[in-house]
Amino acid sequence: MVPSITSIFTGRIKLRIKGNDIKKEPEDCCIMIEAFQLIKKQLATSCDLKKELVRIQDIELEILYLVSVCDEKKIKADLIYSILECSSKEEFKDYLTSLPDISNPEKEQDILQKLMVGHACIQMENEIFLFSAKKVINNQLGDASSETAIYGSQRSFSDVIDTNLNLIRYRYPSPNLVYEQRKLRGLPQTEVGLVYDSLLVDKGLLIELQTQLNSIKSDVILSAAHLQRLLTSRKYSLFPTLMITERPDRVALNLIQGKVVLLVEGSPFVLIAPATFYDFISSMDDTFEQLWVGFSLVVLRYIGIFITVLLPGIYISLVSFNPELFQAQLAFSIAGSRAGIPYPSYIEVLIMMFLIDTLIEASIRLPKSISAAATTVGGLILGQAAQQANLVSNIMIIVTSAIGIANFVVPINAMSFALRIVKYPFILLASLFGYVGLIVGLFCLILYLNDLKSFGKPYLKVFIGEQEKFGKL
Repeated sequence: MVPSITSIFTGRIKLRIKGNDIKKEPEDCCIMIEAFQLIKKQLATSCDLKKELVRIQDIELEILYLVSVCDEKKIKADLIYSILECSSKEEFKDYLTSLPDISNPEKEQDILQKLMVGHACIQMENEIFLFSAKKVINNQLGDASSETAIYGSQRSFSDVIDTNLNLIRYRYPSPNLVYEQRKLRGLPQTEVGLVYDSLLVDKGLLIELQTQLNSIKSDVILSAAHLQRLLTSRKYSLFPTLMITERPDRVALNLIQGKVVLLVEGSPFVLIAPATFYDFISSMDDTFEQLWVGFSLVVLRYIGIFITVLLPGIYISLVSFNPELFQAQLAFSIAGSRAGIPYPSYIEVLIMMFLIDTLIEASIRLPKSISAAATTVGGLILGQAAQQANLVSNIMIIVTSAIGIANFVVPINAMSFALRIVKYPFILLASLFGYVGLIVGLFCLILYLNDLKSFGKPYLKVFIGEQEKFGKL
């Protein structure tokens, strides 16, 4: 176990200033060399750490850098290839110190901090140099489309795993961030990367995840969503137990909570394990908003979930089994609106639920240029025509609209899709047993969620404390 850099480095560099020159004492050089060696040991487990050892004539130097945040072409062109044009060590040193991107670390912590943000660390004899070779590729990325945030970053991940690692490194520049590279079994070996904070990660979780990755039997991994399905412990689980996201800021937030991030080559999405129910309800804007505003938005989403799952069943149970629970005026109004409906309320609900889910699916699959217009016009025409033909009541159209809108308040699509399916068992229970069936179904759903685990972690656990801690950083 390599000790932490910050806990070991307690010395201070003593400088001797002569005019404009800053010279280091021999003791300072030893501290810098020791810092260089400790950094190599601490980052040795990270697959994106690269070490270059160059020996030409009397010139010998070692270069240390992270390929995920550094431009390798610049390092080779300005450092390695330039050695061939120098005839002596003194000439190369003069060339090195004349570069505009070169600097000397003022203290030992500078080596680690600069290394994490795109500098190459060079050891030449007893001297340490820092060379700026940042690889910034954020301007080549697309905008986040499936998870939108008002105040957060608008950039999303890309299909290239090195680019995604670059984004994570810049967003989470910690020396404890470890990147493990793996090749899954199969004819075309899919590259998968594990990213985690070595100090915060749950070791048991990491071992279990590594074991499951090694046991995957698939000819090819098509995307992060495909890997999510293969890693799900319960084959027929309805609710997602791994979070899939396209936002680098959400990844940074989960890394500080001790979670593990999985990158998949060829997929613009990444997986986060473990995942709790609250993770799928929270949005990145909750972190940026004021406390009561964020809390109110979370409560609003829970109300939306309640409406999505239970409102169809509540409508059936009240209309068909217990209309006496309504006020008299409202009961007469509902009865009047259903006067010409030729079938019971559960058939009416099933018709409208089928239509609304069909419209939602069409809006997802159609091209973006026509999806909004097609689904809006289709919904208006279908709703108006169904009401005029006495196939559904006016109240049912209002209920259907409320259900469709409430389902969209869930920020993560995987949970939103699951909730669209969950409401159908409640419709069946309400059709058979009324409000008693709803209560029993809700009790069974809570028991199921309580029993559900995500890599050994309780599914109903809430990470509110970690989010508040992140907001104070």
